[in-house]
Amino acid sequence: MKIVQTSPRVQPTPEQLAWFREQGIEFSVIDGSTEESLVAGAQGADGLVVVMENITRSVLEQLPTVRSAVRFGIGFDTIDVDAAAELGVQVSNVPDANYREVAVHALSMALTLTRRLPAWDRAVKQDGWADMSVGSGIHRPDDQVFGLIGLGRIGGRVAAAAKTIGYRVQAFDPYTTPERATELGVDLVSLDDVISTSDVLSLHVPLTPETRSMIDADALARMPRGSVLVNVSRGGLVDEQALAEALGRGHLAGAGIDVFAREPLGASPLRSIDTALLSPHAAHLSAESFDETRQKAYDEVVRVAGGGVPRSPVNSPATRSAGPRTARQPFQNS
Repeated sequence: MKIVQTSPRVQPTPEQLAWFREQGIEFSVIDGSTEESLVAGAQGADGLVVVMENITRSVLEQLPTVRSAVRFGIGFDTIDVDAAAELGVQVSNVPDANYREVAVHALSMALTLTRRLPAWDRAVKQDGWADMSVGSGIHRPDDQVFGLIGLGRIGGRVAAAAKTIGYRVQAFDPYTTPERATELGVDLVSLDDVISTSDVLSLHVPLTPETRSMIDADALARMPRGSVLVNVSRGGLVDEQALAEALGRGHLAGAGIDVFAREPLGASPLRSIDTALLSPHAAHLSAESFDETRQKAYDEVVRVAGGGVPRSPVNSPATRSAGPRTARQPFQNS
């Protein structure tokens, strides 16, 4: 079996390399940042571990032996899932290794902005103190509404934490159940209501044709004046130019953004706005989550490429012809 990881930004541990060798698996890490390098480096591969690279129909058509493509993390919008299904490639992800970290990051951004911590920090560093007017607009959580778009694993954890702090929590999620919302103590509302009545609006949905640019100029204008937007999901959910304009005119008190339409972030107006709190797609990160994600991704790609049942499938592919398959032992810590 041959497994190819499409980016050197993630490196296997010595123990994982030994595990691949013991299983008789040829494992390699390539720089697949272009289609040409990706296709050339992954020839003959049975499975791909995808970090952030674009796995298009064209790429998959040029890699006829690939049966498994596992995304290193939750989001899989860089993989053409439909084309993979048609071509017999099982796409999987690792949905449960870093949801706690992402939830903490979202809440940290929300609290940092609602408590005006960046402004306090700048003032004290510059002048040794700050006029209390810097904190204008701060309200206690008990008098505010924390809104979520998406009440899945991450959104649910954010909701529980926000409730503990004192926020009234509401959410829009057409795929959740009233029973789950009741269990979390969350009010289910319409999309328009969650946008127009939330003091903090936090996004927890995948990037799809339906969700792309869902927070556009119109949605931002409908958010309450002085509210805060948090996006730790996918950059394409938010119109970044419209967000910069809303922050620039003071309609929003702040925005915590961990993900961007293009990464790394280029010459964006968000970089010069004091009320924009930015991080480099790092919400998922902790020592524990990184190790768990890596182990689960490797175990998944080997399992599926070897003919096993996927642990976390995101499509239902047709059967792709393959050579003999041999059962493999999972990594001991996965």
